[in-house]
Amino acid sequence: MSDIFIKKVDVRAVNVPLEYPVYTAIGVVDTSPLVLIDIHTDANVVGRSYIFAYSPVVLSALKTLTESLSGLILESRLEPVAINQMLENKFKLLGYTGLMRMAGSGIDMALWDAFSKSANLPLYKLLGGSKKEIKSYDSHSMDGIELAAMRAENAASQGFKGVKTKIGYSHVNEDIAVIRRIREAAGENIKIMVDYNQGLSVPEAINRINALESEGVYWVEEPVSYFDDEACRQVKERVNIPVQVGENWLGTEDMIKTLRLGANDFAMPDIMKIGGVTGWIKAAALAEAYAKPMSSHLFQEFSAHLLTVTETAHWLERLDIAKSVVDSSLKFCDGRAVLSDEPGAGFEWKESEIEKFII
Repeated sequence: MSDIFIKKVDVRAVNVPLEYPVYTAIGVVDTSPLVLIDIHTDANVVGRSYIFAYSPVVLSALKTLTESLSGLILESRLEPVAINQMLENKFKLLGYTGLMRMAGSGIDMALWDAFSKSANLPLYKLLGGSKKEIKSYDSHSMDGIELAAMRAENAASQGFKGVKTKIGYSHVNEDIAVIRRIREAAGENIKIMVDYNQGLSVPEAINRINALESEGVYWVEEPVSYFDDEACRQVKERVNIPVQVGENWLGTEDMIKTLRLGANDFAMPDIMKIGGVTGWIKAAALAEAYAKPMSSHLFQEFSAHLLTVTETAHWLERLDIAKSVVDSSLKFCDGRAVLSDEPGAGFEWKESEIEKFII
Protein backbone atom coordinates (compact mmCIF):
# COMPACT_ATOMS: atom_id res chain seq x y z
CA MET A 1 0.00 0.00 0.00
CA SER A 2 1.39 3.38 -0.99
CA ASP A 3 1.90 6.02 1.71
CA ILE A 4 1.99 8.76 -0.93
CA PHE A 5 -1.16 10.76 -1.61
CA ILE A 6 -2.34 12.84 -4.57
CA LYS A 7 -2.68 16.50 -3.63
CA LYS A 8 -3.29 18.37 -6.87
CA VAL A 9 -3.77 17.78 -10.60
CA ASP A 10 -2.98 20.46 -13.18
CA VAL A 11 -4.45 20.10 -16.66
CA ARG A 12 -3.47 22.36 -19.57
CA ALA A 13 -4.31 22.41 -23.27
CA VAL A 14 -1.91 23.36 -26.06
CA ASN A 15 -2.12 23.25 -29.83
CA VAL A 16 1.41 22.85 -31.15
CA PRO A 17 2.91 22.72 -34.63
CA LEU A 18 3.98 19.51 -36.34
CA GLU A 19 7.20 19.23 -38.31
CA TYR A 20 5.16 17.62 -41.10
CA PRO A 21 1.34 17.78 -41.28
CA VAL A 22 -0.11 14.27 -41.20
CA TYR A 23 -1.95 13.69 -44.47
CA THR A 24 -4.07 10.54 -44.62
CA ALA A 25 -6.54 8.96 -47.02
CA ILE A 26 -9.41 10.31 -44.91
CA GLY A 27 -8.19 13.74 -43.79
CA VAL A 28 -5.37 15.92 -42.50
CA VAL A 29 -3.96 16.46 -39.01
CA ASP A 30 -2.06 19.72 -39.41
CA THR A 31 -1.37 20.54 -35.75
CA SER A 32 -0.97 18.55 -32.54
CA PRO A 33 -3.68 19.42 -29.99
CA LEU A 34 -2.51 18.07 -26.64
CA VAL A 35 -3.77 17.91 -23.07
CA LEU A 36 -0.88 18.07 -20.58
CA ILE A 37 -1.35 16.47 -17.17
CA ASP A 38 0.67 17.05 -13.97
CA ILE A 39 -0.19 14.99 -10.88
CA HIS A 40 1.32 16.45 -7.70
CA THR A 41 1.85 14.29 -4.62
CA ASP A 42 2.55 15.02 -0.98
CA ALA A 43 6.03 13.52 -1.50
CA ASN A 44 6.96 16.41 -3.84
CA VAL A 45 6.88 14.04 -6.81
CA VAL A 46 5.10 15.17 -9.99
CA GLY A 47 3.86 12.65 -12.52
CA ARG A 48 3.45 13.86 -16.09
CA SER A 49 1.71 12.69 -19.24
CA TYR A 50 0.01 14.07 -22.32
CA ILE A 51 -2.88 12.95 -24.48
CA PHE A 52 -3.66 13.73 -28.10
CA ALA A 53 -7.03 15.18 -29.15
CA TYR A 54 -6.41 14.65 -32.90
CA SER A 55 -8.52 17.73 -33.71
CA PRO A 56 -8.54 21.18 -32.05
CA VAL A 57 -12.34 20.93 -32.13
CA VAL A 58 -12.13 18.27 -29.40
CA LEU A 59 -9.35 19.83 -27.33
CA SER A 60 -11.46 21.92 -24.95
CA ALA A 61 -13.84 19.05 -24.23
CA LEU A 62 -10.99 16.63 -23.58
CA LYS A 63 -9.30 19.09 -21.24
CA THR A 64 -12.53 19.66 -19.30
CA LEU A 65 -13.23 15.94 -19.04
CA THR A 66 -9.68 15.26 -17.83
CA GLU A 67 -10.08 17.95 -15.17
CA SER A 68 -13.36 16.43 -14.04
CA LEU A 69 -11.91 12.92 -13.75
CA SER A 70 -8.88 14.32 -11.95
CA GLY A 71 -11.16 15.65 -9.23
CA LEU A 72 -12.12 12.07 -8.40
CA ILE A 73 -8.57 11.05 -7.48
CA LEU A 74 -7.59 13.88 -5.16
CA GLU A 75 -6.46 12.66 -1.72
CA SER A 76 -6.24 9.11 -3.08
CA ARG A 77 -3.19 6.97 -2.48
CA LEU A 78 -0.74 6.84 -5.36
CA GLU A 79 -1.88 3.40 -6.53
CA PRO A 80 -2.33 3.41 -10.33
CA VAL A 81 -4.02 0.01 -10.71
CA ALA A 82 -6.52 0.68 -7.91
CA ILE A 83 -7.36 4.12 -9.31
CA ASN A 84 -7.79 2.70 -12.81
CA GLN A 85 -10.21 0.08 -11.45
CA MET A 86 -12.14 2.74 -9.56
CA LEU A 87 -12.60 4.85 -12.69
CA GLU A 88 -13.65 1.85 -14.80
CA ASN A 89 -16.20 0.78 -12.20
CA LYS A 90 -17.55 4.26 -11.66
CA PHE A 91 -18.44 4.73 -15.32
CA LYS A 92 -19.62 1.26 -16.31
CA LEU A 93 -23.21 2.48 -16.75
CA LEU A 94 -22.09 5.35 -18.97
CA GLY A 95 -19.51 3.27 -20.80
CA TYR A 96 -15.82 3.82 -20.10
CA THR A 97 -14.89 4.52 -23.69
CA GLY A 98 -14.27 7.33 -26.18
CA LEU A 99 -12.99 10.56 -24.68
CA MET A 100 -13.62 9.11 -21.21
CA ARG A 101 -11.14 6.32 -21.86
CA MET A 102 -8.62 8.76 -23.35
CA ALA A 103 -8.79 11.08 -20.35
CA GLY A 104 -8.57 8.16 -17.92
CA SER A 105 -5.58 6.78 -19.80
CA GLY A 106 -3.78 10.11 -19.52
CA ILE A 107 -4.36 10.10 -15.77
CA ASP A 108 -3.13 6.51 -15.55
CA MET A 109 0.05 7.36 -17.46
CA ALA A 110 0.81 10.30 -15.16
CA LEU A 111 0.14 8.13 -12.10
CA TRP A 112 2.66 5.52 -13.27
CA ASP A 113 5.18 8.26 -14.01
CA ALA A 114 4.76 9.54 -10.45
CA PHE A 115 4.81 6.03 -9.00
CA SER A 116 8.11 5.13 -10.66
CA LYS A 117 9.61 8.50 -9.74
CA SER A 118 8.63 7.92 -6.11
CA ALA A 119 10.64 4.67 -6.27
CA ASN A 120 13.47 6.55 -8.03
CA LEU A 121 13.30 4.06 -10.90
CA PRO A 122 12.76 4.39 -14.65
CA LEU A 123 9.35 3.09 -15.60
CA TYR A 124 10.70 0.04 -17.44
CA LYS A 125 12.62 -1.07 -14.33
CA LEU A 126 9.65 -0.51 -12.03
CA LEU A 127 7.60 -2.77 -14.31
CA GLY A 128 10.24 -5.48 -14.12
CA GLY A 129 11.82 -4.89 -17.51
CA SER A 130 15.46 -4.72 -18.46
CA LYS A 131 17.17 -1.92 -20.33
CA LYS A 132 17.27 -2.71 -24.02
CA GLU A 133 17.25 -0.95 -27.34
CA ILE A 134 13.84 -1.05 -29.06
CA LYS A 135 13.57 -1.64 -32.79
CA SER A 136 11.86 1.42 -34.29
CA TYR A 137 10.46 2.60 -37.59
CA ASP A 138 10.08 6.16 -38.79
CA SER A 139 6.43 7.04 -39.34
CA HIS A 140 5.54 9.32 -42.24
CA SER A 141 2.52 10.81 -43.95
CA MET A 142 0.71 10.61 -47.27
CA ASP A 143 3.49 12.76 -48.67
CA GLY A 144 3.46 12.28 -52.44
CA ILE A 145 6.36 10.75 -54.31
CA GLU A 146 9.15 13.28 -53.84
CA LEU A 147 8.59 14.15 -50.17
CA ALA A 148 8.07 10.46 -49.37
CA ALA A 149 11.42 9.67 -50.98
CA MET A 150 13.21 12.50 -49.18
CA ARG A 151 11.87 11.50 -45.77
CA ALA A 152 12.64 7.83 -46.39
CA GLU A 153 16.20 8.59 -47.41
CA ASN A 154 16.63 10.73 -44.31
CA ALA A 155 15.26 7.95 -42.09
CA ALA A 156 17.61 5.41 -43.65
CA SER A 157 20.56 7.75 -43.11
CA GLN A 158 19.66 7.80 -39.39
CA GLY A 159 19.78 4.02 -39.29
CA PHE A 160 16.07 3.23 -39.29
CA LYS A 161 15.37 -0.20 -40.76
CA GLY A 162 11.67 0.51 -41.26
CA VAL A 163 9.58 3.32 -42.73
CA LYS A 164 5.80 3.67 -42.70
CA THR A 165 4.00 5.71 -45.32
CA LYS A 166 0.32 6.50 -45.58
CA ILE A 167 -1.28 5.60 -48.90
CA GLY A 168 -4.72 5.46 -50.46
CA TYR A 169 -4.15 7.70 -53.46
CA SER A 170 -6.78 7.98 -56.19
CA HIS A 171 -5.45 4.86 -57.94
CA VAL A 172 -3.44 1.89 -56.69
CA ASN A 173 -0.78 2.68 -59.30
CA GLU A 174 0.00 5.84 -57.32
CA ASP A 175 0.34 3.76 -54.14
CA ILE A 176 2.78 1.48 -55.94
CA ALA A 177 4.76 4.40 -57.38
CA VAL A 178 5.27 5.88 -53.90
CA ILE A 179 6.35 2.54 -52.44
CA ARG A 180 8.85 1.95 -55.24
CA ARG A 181 10.29 5.43 -54.89
CA ILE A 182 10.70 4.94 -51.14
CA ARG A 183 12.57 1.70 -51.71
CA GLU A 184 14.78 3.35 -54.32
CA ALA A 185 15.59 6.18 -51.90
CA ALA A 186 16.01 4.14 -48.71
CA GLY A 187 17.54 0.95 -50.03
CA GLU A 188 16.51 -2.63 -50.67
CA ASN A 189 16.80 -3.69 -47.04
CA ILE A 190 14.32 -1.16 -45.66
CA LYS A 191 11.03 -2.51 -44.28
CA ILE A 192 8.13 -0.56 -45.78
CA MET A 193 4.86 -0.47 -43.83
CA VAL A 194 1.78 1.13 -45.39
CA ASP A 195 -1.31 2.60 -43.75
CA TYR A 196 -4.67 3.10 -45.48
CA ASN A 197 -6.20 4.79 -42.42
CA GLN A 198 -9.52 2.98 -42.88
CA GLY A 199 -10.01 4.50 -46.32
CA LEU A 200 -11.10 1.41 -48.29
CA SER A 201 -14.11 -0.84 -48.75
CA VAL A 202 -13.59 -4.59 -48.42
CA PRO A 203 -13.45 -5.30 -52.19
CA GLU A 204 -11.14 -2.35 -52.84
CA ALA A 205 -8.90 -3.32 -49.93
CA ILE A 206 -8.53 -6.86 -51.24
CA ASN A 207 -7.77 -5.66 -54.76
CA ARG A 208 -5.30 -2.98 -53.69
CA ILE A 209 -3.44 -5.10 -51.17
CA ASN A 210 -3.08 -7.96 -53.63
CA ALA A 211 -1.70 -5.47 -56.15
CA LEU A 212 0.99 -4.54 -53.59
CA GLU A 213 2.08 -8.10 -52.99
CA SER A 214 5.08 -7.99 -55.32
CA GLU A 215 6.33 -4.73 -53.73
CA GLY A 216 7.63 -6.39 -50.57
CA VAL A 217 5.33 -4.48 -48.21
CA TYR A 218 5.91 -5.52 -44.58
CA TRP A 219 2.39 -4.81 -43.29
CA VAL A 220 -0.84 -3.09 -44.32
CA GLU A 221 -2.42 -1.05 -41.56
CA GLU A 222 -6.14 -0.38 -41.05
CA PRO A 223 -7.33 -1.09 -44.60
CA VAL A 224 -11.03 -0.80 -43.60
CA SER A 225 -13.11 0.83 -40.84
CA TYR A 226 -11.53 0.20 -37.44
CA PHE A 227 -14.82 -0.83 -35.80
CA ASP A 228 -15.70 -3.49 -38.38
CA ASP A 229 -13.76 -6.57 -37.30
CA GLU A 230 -15.71 -8.79 -39.67
CA ALA A 231 -14.73 -6.62 -42.64
CA CYS A 232 -11.10 -6.74 -41.53
CA ARG A 233 -11.27 -10.52 -41.18
CA GLN A 234 -12.59 -10.82 -44.72
CA VAL A 235 -9.69 -8.75 -46.00
CA LYS A 236 -7.09 -10.64 -43.94
CA GLU A 237 -8.26 -13.99 -45.25
CA ARG A 238 -7.91 -12.94 -48.89
CA VAL A 239 -4.51 -11.25 -48.85
CA ASN A 240 -0.98 -12.42 -48.13
CA ILE A 241 0.51 -9.23 -46.70
CA PRO A 242 0.10 -9.14 -42.89
CA VAL A 243 -2.73 -6.91 -41.63
CA GLN A 244 -1.94 -4.54 -38.76
CA VAL A 245 -4.71 -3.07 -36.57
CA GLY A 246 -5.25 -1.80 -33.05
CA GLU A 247 -4.57 1.90 -32.71
CA ASN A 248 -8.29 2.54 -32.27
CA TRP A 249 -9.01 -0.19 -29.74
CA LEU A 250 -10.72 1.54 -26.82
CA GLY A 251 -9.72 -0.74 -24.00
CA THR A 252 -8.83 -4.42 -24.10
CA GLU A 253 -12.53 -5.21 -24.51
CA ASP A 254 -12.19 -3.98 -28.10
CA MET A 255 -8.93 -5.84 -28.57
CA ILE A 256 -10.34 -9.19 -27.47
CA LYS A 257 -13.17 -8.94 -30.02
CA THR A 258 -10.65 -8.52 -32.85
CA LEU A 259 -8.47 -11.35 -31.59
CA ARG A 260 -11.35 -13.79 -31.10
CA LEU A 261 -12.53 -13.19 -34.66
CA GLY A 262 -9.04 -13.65 -36.09
CA ALA A 263 -9.21 -10.29 -37.86
CA ASN A 264 -5.53 -9.32 -37.60
CA ASP A 265 -1.99 -10.61 -38.00
CA PHE A 266 -0.25 -7.92 -35.95
CA ALA A 267 -1.41 -5.81 -32.98
CA MET A 268 -0.81 -2.09 -32.42
CA PRO A 269 -2.53 -0.70 -29.33
CA ASP A 270 -2.35 3.01 -28.58
CA ILE A 271 -1.51 3.62 -24.92
CA MET A 272 -3.96 6.54 -24.75
CA LYS A 273 -6.87 4.46 -26.02
CA ILE A 274 -6.04 1.02 -24.62
CA GLY A 275 -6.11 2.30 -21.03
CA GLY A 276 -2.75 3.82 -20.21
CA VAL A 277 0.09 1.81 -18.71
CA THR A 278 -2.40 -0.40 -16.86
CA GLY A 279 -4.32 -1.11 -20.06
CA TRP A 280 -1.14 -1.79 -22.03
CA ILE A 281 -0.05 -4.48 -19.57
CA LYS A 282 -3.40 -6.23 -20.09
CA ALA A 283 -3.06 -5.85 -23.86
CA ALA A 284 0.45 -7.32 -23.83
CA ALA A 285 -0.87 -10.41 -22.06
CA LEU A 286 -3.57 -10.81 -24.70
CA ALA A 287 -1.08 -10.39 -27.53
CA GLU A 288 1.08 -13.08 -25.97
CA ALA A 289 -1.88 -15.43 -25.51
CA TYR A 290 -2.87 -15.02 -29.17
CA ALA A 291 0.75 -14.99 -30.40
CA LYS A 292 0.40 -11.56 -32.04
CA PRO A 293 3.51 -9.41 -32.53
CA MET A 294 2.69 -6.13 -30.77
CA SER A 295 3.88 -2.67 -31.80
CA SER A 296 3.21 0.77 -30.36
CA HIS A 297 1.25 3.73 -31.70
CA LEU A 298 2.47 7.27 -30.86
CA PHE A 299 3.45 8.28 -27.28
CA GLN A 300 7.00 7.09 -27.82
CA GLU A 301 8.21 8.26 -24.40
CA PHE A 302 5.93 5.79 -22.59
CA SER A 303 5.72 3.17 -25.33
CA ALA A 304 9.46 2.49 -25.33
CA HIS A 305 9.32 1.56 -21.64
CA LEU A 306 6.30 -0.67 -22.14
CA LEU A 307 7.75 -2.58 -25.06
CA THR A 308 10.55 -3.79 -22.75
CA VAL A 309 7.93 -5.76 -20.78
CA THR A 310 5.90 -6.92 -23.80
CA GLU A 311 6.61 -10.57 -24.59
CA THR A 312 5.71 -10.20 -28.28
CA ALA A 313 7.32 -6.74 -28.71
CA HIS A 314 7.61 -5.90 -32.39
CA TRP A 315 8.24 -2.26 -33.45
CA LEU A 316 8.16 1.16 -31.80
CA GLU A 317 6.58 3.89 -33.90
CA ARG A 318 8.80 7.00 -34.01
CA LEU A 319 6.38 9.87 -34.56
CA ASP A 320 7.05 12.71 -32.15
CA ILE A 321 3.76 14.58 -31.87
CA ALA A 322 4.81 16.41 -28.69
CA LYS A 323 8.40 17.44 -29.44
CA SER A 324 7.45 21.15 -29.33
CA VAL A 325 6.61 20.94 -25.62
CA VAL A 326 8.39 17.80 -24.36
CA ASP A 327 12.07 17.52 -23.45
CA SER A 328 12.60 13.77 -23.59
CA SER A 329 15.54 11.64 -22.50
CA LEU A 330 14.55 9.00 -25.10
CA LYS A 331 17.12 8.87 -27.88
CA PHE A 332 17.26 7.10 -31.22
CA CYS A 333 20.49 5.49 -32.38
CA ASP A 334 20.86 3.44 -35.54
CA GLY A 335 17.09 3.03 -35.82
CA ARG A 336 16.56 1.93 -32.24
CA ALA A 337 15.03 3.69 -29.26
CA VAL A 338 17.47 3.97 -26.36
CA LEU A 339 15.99 4.48 -22.90
CA SER A 340 17.73 6.49 -20.21
CA ASP A 341 17.89 5.66 -16.51
CA GLU A 342 16.00 8.78 -15.48
CA PRO A 343 13.15 8.04 -13.06
CA GLY A 344 9.66 7.74 -14.49
CA ALA A 345 8.99 7.96 -18.20
CA GLY A 346 11.98 10.27 -18.56
CA PHE A 347 10.69 13.58 -19.81
CA GLU A 348 10.04 17.15 -18.68
CA TRP A 349 7.97 20.00 -20.09
CA LYS A 350 9.44 22.83 -22.13
CA GLU A 351 7.59 25.45 -20.13
CA SER A 352 8.72 28.39 -22.28
CA GLU A 353 7.25 26.67 -25.34
CA ILE A 354 4.04 25.70 -23.58
CA GLU A 355 3.41 29.37 -22.87
CA LYS A 356 3.46 30.07 -26.63
CA PHE A 357 0.83 27.47 -27.48
CA ILE A 358 -1.43 27.37 -24.43
CA ILE A 359 -5.17 27.40 -25.18
